[in-house]
Amino acid sequence: MGGPQYDLLMNPLGAVRQTFEKAVASSQPSDVDPTAVYRGKDWGIVDLLNQYLFDQGGLAQVPILDASSQKWMQPNTLVRFRGMVQDMLGNEFYIGAFKDGGTWRTNKFMDFSPFSAPPVSQTTLWERHLFLCIPVPGQNSWAIESTPYPLKRSISNEMTCHHGEKRRRDDDPNRICVISIFFYFFFNMQKDFGSASRHRIAEINDGSSFPTSSFSCLVKVYDMPESQLKLNEVVEFIGIYTFEPELIASNNKEDVDDDMMMFDFMDDVTTHLPPSKVPRIHCLVSRKLSTSDLILNSPAIEPLPNIMRGIRDSLVSYLSCTLGNDVLAAQCLLLHLLSKLRTKSDVASVGRLSLNLTGFTQETASIFGSQLHNVIKTLVPYSHTIPLTIEYLNTATLQPKKDNQTGRLVMGVLQLAIGTHLTFDETFMQSGTLNSKGVDNVLLLKHLMEHQTVEYDFQFYKLEMAAEVQCLIISEAKSNILPADLVVPVCPSAVTPVTASEEQLHAWRWYLATVRSLPHLTDTSICEMLQNEMVDAMRKDRSLGCADLSRWLTMAQLMASSFGEKILSVEHWQMVKEIERLRKESCLLMPFVFDVAVVFDPELREEISSTVKNCFHRSARLLVVSILENLDSVSDTAELDGNVCCSVLKI
Repeated sequence: MGGPQYDLLMNPLGAVRQTFEKAVASSQPSDVDPTAVYRGKDWGIVDLLNQYLFDQGGLAQVPILDASSQKWMQPNTLVRFRGMVQDMLGNEFYIGAFKDGGTWRTNKFMDFSPFSAPPVSQTTLWERHLFLCIPVPGQNSWAIESTPYPLKRSISNEMTCHHGEKRRRDDDPNRICVISIFFYFFFNMQKDFGSASRHRIAEINDGSSFPTSSFSCLVKVYDMPESQLKLNEVVEFIGIYTFEPELIASNNKEDVDDDMMMFDFMDDVTTHLPPSKVPRIHCLVSRKLSTSDLILNSPAIEPLPNIMRGIRDSLVSYLSCTLGNDVLAAQCLLLHLLSKLRTKSDVASVGRLSLNLTGFTQETASIFGSQLHNVIKTLVPYSHTIPLTIEYLNTATLQPKKDNQTGRLVMGVLQLAIGTHLTFDETFMQSGTLNSKGVDNVLLLKHLMEHQTVEYDFQFYKLEMAAEVQCLIISEAKSNILPADLVVPVCPSAVTPVTASEEQLHAWRWYLATVRSLPHLTDTSICEMLQNEMVDAMRKDRSLGCADLSRWLTMAQLMASSFGEKILSVEHWQMVKEIERLRKESCLLMPFVFDVAVVFDPELREEISSTVKNCFHRSARLLVVSILENLDSVSDTAELDGNVCCSVLKI
């Protein structure tokens, strides 16, 4: 499978040992320590595996490890695991190479060595990185790749043949724990380090410290710079699967060294390794996954503008049907789905476009809101909905926290993968009182909306972590809790069945992923034109600020990208201006939160009343007119129907 002499799929450790011994035997000059040469380096096994996986088509033959496939996975075989880096557990030292008689051997990519413990002078310590990985939170079913059934049957039959041989190896009394050797030899020399690491490893392998709501995997990565993998990144690991459930039943103290410290450590490793599935993967190859990587059988075509325009038009029509034939809201929703944080500075987050769709009551949300949730799930790989209610805000754990007792990062709702779509549903919000936790949660959400970061709690200090997520709010009126970049009223005119074929969904997913990856280029003449238009707009409307201008520019760039164009044109800018004009007109017809300055001049009061009658939503209009006509009996703040609040200022 990797050439006639290697079985990389069913016996990758055999290939690891053979290639290492060949590399050591060919090392020159002979007086150079070969283990020092290959510390932190590949001696050919990774190149061999890459050739098998990507040049010879072997990747399709590697089974995918998940909660459902684990029951038929056999240890020490090659597997794939796709997940999010949930916690970074530091580094682990192990005996990477040792001398067996006159032959150098390696323990790399394994937890247990089939050889007897060598003298300390004939061992070499190496280092590996530990990551706790979980299935991506909010990953939608279409983006989850699983092992095809015929491949399961084929691999299961092969594993049955290997099972007897594996059992014979496991019964070897000389089989030793690779990590234990290190602590046995170096415990007296590094007592404090050994004791701390002992508890550390026990906690890693203790299933009770893992998230109980999902399948988790401990990934051990070799020969990698520490900064290569980051928290919350989605990664595919290809490596050697190890799991030893039979160790939990083994407690033969006669086979353990008389040294009590050594025995205690071995007892932790064997007894506290849970039988409830804590697999480990010794990573040989890893790659970070983008949205495009999650779309199976993506078309290998160039995103030409004529192709992208056709897909765009069909997607806008689909989104419009979802929102009751509201084309304006559909256009804005498309720009929101295409948004992506490009660059970030102290004053602005370029590329971000959070969206607040208003006009949803509990009744309309049950129709159009539900349709919107389902549509988003079919278009983006990761999505999550948060119900914004008083009870939820007061009780939910949104913030990830470090548990210093276990050394583990405890997940919060806001620990999300890069590119996750987050929907906040305010339609069930009722009056109530926020407790201290509720206030903290609101501040966390506002900070996420404004800065695209989440504050992690490390008990003695707090650290802001980047969180590139798309934020959508659905509410009856403009949200007073979460500040969105763009507020768009939804005006449905009909309930239209929302249907799409699998081919259409596949094309739209490819379109969204491709457009988000397009670069934004600039043209000097266009930049000058935009600058002049923005200056003129600020002269006409003094209320415009930097945030408004930044939003306009972001929308224009997204509009150009939506047509497959990399450079913004005048046409795209005019389209955004028209959307902005229609949006402002629509906002005047919907309920919202506003301030009314009440004057005592009767003529001016009549003029205000006339304007209010013609512009505002009926529930707001009646009460505002009532306020204007009954100034003596009005309080400072009057509550209106729905989510409208009128603050009265007498001047």
